[in-house]
Amino acid sequence: MPVEFLGIAATNDGSETTPRSGVSFDKEYTLRLARAHEDHGWDRVLFAYGSGSPIPAAAAGYLAAKVDSLQILLAHRPNVSYPTYAARTFATLDQISDGRLTVHFITGGSDHEQRREGDTLTKDQRYARTREYIEIVKKVWTRREAFDHEGEHYRFHDFVSDVFPVQEPHPGVSFGGSSPAAYAAGGAEADVYCLWGEPLAQTAEQIEEVGRAARAAGRADLPRIQVAFRPIIAPTEELAWEKAHRTVGAIRERRAGGPSLTRRHSAESPENTGSQRLIAIAEQGERFDRALWTPTAAATGGAGNSNALVGTPETVAQALLDYYDLGVDILSARGYDLLDDAIDFGRYVIPIVREEVAKRDRERAERGPQTLERTLSGLAVAG
Repeated sequence: MPVEFLGIAATNDGSETTPRSGVSFDKEYTLRLARAHEDHGWDRVLFAYGSGSPIPAAAAGYLAAKVDSLQILLAHRPNVSYPTYAARTFATLDQISDGRLTVHFITGGSDHEQRREGDTLTKDQRYARTREYIEIVKKVWTRREAFDHEGEHYRFHDFVSDVFPVQEPHPGVSFGGSSPAAYAAGGAEADVYCLWGEPLAQTAEQIEEVGRAARAAGRADLPRIQVAFRPIIAPTEELAWEKAHRTVGAIRERRAGGPSLTRRHSAESPENTGSQRLIAIAEQGERFDRALWTPTAAATGGAGNSNALVGTPETVAQALLDYYDLGVDILSARGYDLLDDAIDFGRYVIPIVREEVAKRDRERAERGPQTLERTLSGLAVAG
């Protein structure tokens, strides 16, 4: 199966290790970072969402008009706009980008962060709302006749849009979460289900949970699986581990320096299941499998995509292939020096993974007819 790589569409050069050097929305840096991804083998970039941050839909529209082939994953929180408005926003962006948009619906894992923009629902209520929201957005994208909606969270009458996506039947829907409520909502509605980087065994368990939820929702297909990591690469293993320890030191120094880095995340008792899982894994040990390293997640309190893959490009590529072999076909990666790390990862890791995936696909295709022939031969003998 094909493999895709997702990077980050940051609007400034700040990260967990380095304060930004300029304004929050630096147009020149945003474009430079996107073009670095496009020029070095990445498939798409994520515009993340945070209260107080630049509006990702507007930034995505700016970028879509200036890059040639890079696809866009747009994060969106249902509480910030009505679904009929959001659906038209997304359809317009899909038109601007010539069909390169996927929408990542964020339910929200922190009550405090949600309340900054007036959202007072509980987490389970938010998941129910998100599921209803996605259902409405899909209808707006695809229905040419006016319709009514009477739901738990939204009610409207005689609505029909006059702008539709380029993609048929509609842009992809991306979703994430690690709680039962998340599996149920995403399993029912998502084209892509997003997980944070965990050890292989736990990742396999989550993939099974997503598949079980999709089947329970009556789906014949299953969501594609995306897993996110923070790669730390260097020419030798020794240099990579030195870099990893410097990175954790810089994260801790930044967190100790003031509230700016921690405004969206707290290291104390995170509410969302995904962060709780990352912290629990870090408490079990620092190193897992081929290259997974947890101190970066521990240093940020399990904030989002925070577990690292450490090693040479070859080591990190092989670690990513271990996840591919589990059924993961979208690999999300973001370094701590956003621009330089995107270039290095694109130059040195992505080609190895793509070559090995192509090799696996060729071997699978070669085995397929032989396997079928042996099966038919066995049936003939049995008959």
